[in-house]
Amino acid sequence: MASSALAVPSRVPRIRARTVMKHVVLMAVAIVIAFPFYWMISTAFKSFFEATQFPPTMFPHELHFENFATAWGDAPWAGFFRNTFLIGIAVTLGELTTSVLAAYAFARLSFKGQGAIFFILLATYMIPGEATLIPNFVLVTRYLHIVDTLQVQIIPFLASVFSIFLLRQHFRSIPNELADAAEVDGAGHLRFLWSVVLPLSVPVLVTVTLITGLGVYDAFQWPLLVTNSDAVRPVQVGMAQFRTEFGAQYHLEMAAATFVIAPVVLIFLFAQRYLIQGVARTGIRG
Repeated sequence: MASSALAVPSRVPRIRARTVMKHVVLMAVAIVIAFPFYWMISTAFKSFFEATQFPPTMFPHELHFENFATAWGDAPWAGFFRNTFLIGIAVTLGELTTSVLAAYAFARLSFKGQGAIFFILLATYMIPGEATLIPNFVLVTRYLHIVDTLQVQIIPFLASVFSIFLLRQHFRSIPNELADAAEVDGAGHLRFLWSVVLPLSVPVLVTVTLITGLGVYDAFQWPLLVTNSDAVRPVQVGMAQFRTEFGAQYHLEMAAATFVIAPVVLIFLFAQRYLIQGVARTGIRG
């Protein structure tokens, strides 16, 4: 007993040392991740000469708030944000509808070839998006004739394998007793889905909404390929165009990048707990 009593205090310094090391490592990683954002904001407030001088300054000598107004006025940002918002609303509503119905069918119904169809669906998720760019481009140009429109940025993304999988995993966790009780009350599949399944799936639905919305906001390659005019371009393509036209104006570039990234940061800060809850409820582990 004496030896065990003496062994306890010796472990305390080791535990504290490990805790300190973990915090040091986490702080170092946080600094590495946060530094580009700091540099972006810092440069956004610098003058042209200070932003281009070498060696660079860590802090702006004088805050130039007019950089944001200048950057905003040099490109049709209001139109870019409006297009992104409209595309995001349409894609999110469409993807939620198709994903909920498909996920419910795979989770709660039983039909011939169910496993094979779901396996094929998951297999398509392994195909890189770049591999489908040319077939999709040929489809929208030769047959649908919707290039340089908002529709061409919406239709290809009205269904998502990942969203179907995420919702299916959650729907499978809903107790069968609830379905039996609903069946006794005379509820069909649609009523059970609307009245029972969806209210129990709010965190997961919020997660799908956030992932879809952020995906639309970050979309670049496909919109760049199928848009030719500012009237239908989303914000990321607008940012690339702004960078091309004002490549040497680093302070204006960083000012534009700051108000482009601001909505994403705000959404993440206010909705991160829903994102974590939604993924946790599906049973998916990293």
